[in-house]
Amino acid sequence: MTITNQTRAVVLPELTEASEDRRTLRRAGRRGRGGAGGAAGAGRDQRMPLAVGSTAVLLLGALYCLLPVAWVVIASTKDASELFSTFTFAPSTHLWDNIVELTNYRDGLYWRWMLNTAIYAGFGAIVSTYVSALSGYALAKYTFPGKGVVFKVLLMGVLVPGVIVAIPQYLLLAQVGLTNTYWSVLLPQLISPYGIYLARIYAAAAVPTDIIESARTEGAGELFIFHRIALPMMGPGLVTIFLFQFVAVWNNFMLPYIMLGNDELFPITVGLSGLLNQGASLPAMYTLVITGALLSVLPLIVLFLVLQRYWRVDLAAGAVKA
Repeated sequence: MTITNQTRAVVLPELTEASEDRRTLRRAGRRGRGGAGGAAGAGRDQRMPLAVGSTAVLLLGALYCLLPVAWVVIASTKDASELFSTFTFAPSTHLWDNIVELTNYRDGLYWRWMLNTAIYAGFGAIVSTYVSALSGYALAKYTFPGKGVVFKVLLMGVLVPGVIVAIPQYLLLAQVGLTNTYWSVLLPQLISPYGIYLARIYAAAAVPTDIIESARTEGAGELFIFHRIALPMMGPGLVTIFLFQFVAVWNNFMLPYIMLGNDELFPITVGLSGLLNQGASLPAMYTLVITGALLSVLPLIVLFLVLQRYWRVDLAAGAVKA
């Protein structure tokens, strides 16, 4: 019995001290969490004005971009008498009448312009994307004399506006009799320095060199490696290049304006510009121009919706999937 009491006399104070230590640690932990929570709250309070300001800037940018589109959509529903006499954003009911009138203009010339634009943009973007993929792959994966010079010249080409070279291109094509033809618009747009630059970056990131070396070891030819191995890996990047080139050709005005004289070869941009010039003497043409502008945007919207699932944010996505 005496031993038990002695044991209690020794153990109980130690247990009491340990309990006090645990309570002290818990109180310190709660104070630390409270301090961290306060610091996090202060951080959130400091970031709140920045987030609100950024959101406001984005909303203003969206409004700036979408307001003209909304105006075109609403204005295309009005006839010539309502276009400038009613409230700007008050819709009307004449959209279908305007489409019919536009279709009947010179026996459907507008749809000929639409077809021409589809040929210029579709064929030009496909060939330009292939040329960009082949050139970018070569610059990224091959070593040859003058490679650095070629890349620097390519960067210089990216910085040169297309308007500057339009006149020299016209003079060159005039020497071989290709002006005022489909080729005069297609040929200058088959090579895109910016597309080659993007393809070079994507090929360097998405196509592993080890896979290329393995294919060569197995006896595969260079064209086989490019078409069967590199192109699938570069797919997401090439979709982006195709979209950029398609939109650039679709919206191009200066080159076809210089190259073409026959209005049956005009793309949408040049054709609508001609209608707009006639609006000064025939105000009814304004409704045709606005309706035509609305219809010309629809193929681009459809193309973006169809191809958006092929986009990838990470440049290395193709290499990871491979």
